[in-house]
Amino acid sequence: MALGRGRPVTYNARVARRETVGEKRQRAVAVLDGLEAAMPDARIELDYRTPLELLVAVILSAQCTDKRVNLVTPALFARFPDAQAYARVEPTDVEPFIRTCGLYRAKAKNIVATARALVAEHGGQVPLVRDTLAELPGVGLKTAGVVCIHLGGDAAFPVDTHVKRLAYRLGFTTHEDPDKVEKDLQALLPRERWTLGHQLLVWHGRRTCFARSPACSACAVADRCPKKGVRATAKGQADAGAP
Repeated sequence: MALGRGRPVTYNARVARRETVGEKRQRAVAVLDGLEAAMPDARIELDYRTPLELLVAVILSAQCTDKRVNLVTPALFARFPDAQAYARVEPTDVEPFIRTCGLYRAKAKNIVATARALVAEHGGQVPLVRDTLAELPGVGLKTAGVVCIHLGGDAAFPVDTHVKRLAYRLGFTTHEDPDKVEKDLQALLPRERWTLGHQLLVWHGRRTCFARSPACSACAVADRCPKKGVRATAKGQADAGAP
C-alpha cells in the first residue's frame, strides 16, 4: 500500500506546530491521493502529436490559455510539420498563425530560433535532457520540464503559476522562486509521482483552488490543507491574500 493511502492525513493547528518532515511527506502523498481520486482523468490539455508540436504548444501557452493554443495550433502545425519547416522561414511568417496567443512576436521569434537550433545541433529532434532543452531560445526550465515529463525524458516537477500557488497554500514550500519550489516538492513526493503530481496540481488550480477566491468548500483535500494565505470572508467563502 502506497504511503498516504488508507486513513486520511489531516492538517490542523496542533499538527501545524509540530509536523515533522516525515509527516509532511505523508500528508503530501495523501493530498495527491485525494486529488487523483477526485480527478482521475487529469492530463495535459494541450493538443499535440509529436515532440516538436508539444514543445511549440508549451512555448505558446505562456500567458495564454491552453484552449486558445489549441485553437491556433492545427493550422500552425499543418504549415510547419517539422523543425526544418520552421527553420527555413522568418518569425514574421509564423506570426499570423499565433497572433491571438499574446506576446506573439516574441513567441514567433523564439519558435524559429529554437527550430534552427534543433536543426543545427540536434538533427531536428527535441532533446529529452532537461538542461539541454532549457538552453533553447524561449524554453527555460519550466517549459523543458513539462516537455520532458510528457515525453519520457528527465524526471521533473515543473512549477507554473498554479503549482507555485498550491504548493504555498498546502504548506509544502515557503519559497517564491519556482526552482526552489520544485526542489521542495521533489523532496516531499516519490519520483514516480512527480509527473502526475504536477498535472493534478495544475488541474486543481484551474478548477478549484483559484488564485483570488479558492473554492475550499468544494476541495477534495481541504482537510489536509493549512490554507496558507487564505482567509474566510463574511459570506463563508474563501479569499486569497497571499501567493
